[in-house]
Amino acid sequence: MKKLACLVVAMLIPVGAHAAPRMISRSGDWGVYSYERNGSPTCYALSIPRDSAPSDVEHGKNYFLIAPAEKGQGKEPQAIIGYKLKSGSVIKVSVGDQSFRMSVQDQNAWVSDKAREPELIKALRLGSRMILEATSARGTHTSYTYSLDGVSAALDRVAHCK
Repeated sequence: MKKLACLVVAMLIPVGAHAAPRMISRSGDWGVYSYERNGSPTCYALSIPRDSAPSDVEHGKNYFLIAPAEKGQGKEPQAIIGYKLKSGSVIKVSVGDQSFRMSVQDQNAWVSDKAREPELIKALRLGSRMILEATSARGTHTSYTYSLDGVSAALDRVAHCK
């Protein structure tokens, strides 16, 4: 999980000789990106928030992505936040009337209960918006609203990555 976070962050910020991932398709508010992992193409779906609150603070660059799990089957949802998160805090993710908790490490977060990852993916496919609520290292409470328009098509494209 930590390796994936480092890899994704490295891919999102092109540096020196590292090749950035390339967008291979766009579906609504979600993009599908491809990169090489161990000589094979790997794809992930990614979106940015449509709205950030409070409006009077610097949020940095924020992403929500869904990538194939590095080991084993399934998909791994991840939040990458543009600032350091409060140590020991959790991110609350709400989709419709369902909520999920994400464990925080530095600027990244993953679903706390891995067994609920498929449930979150299903909620994303059926929902229209997702709200993330986080707390910065400075104690500022923030929220991000993501559109789920296109997430199903993006995940279908990720499943057929070549």
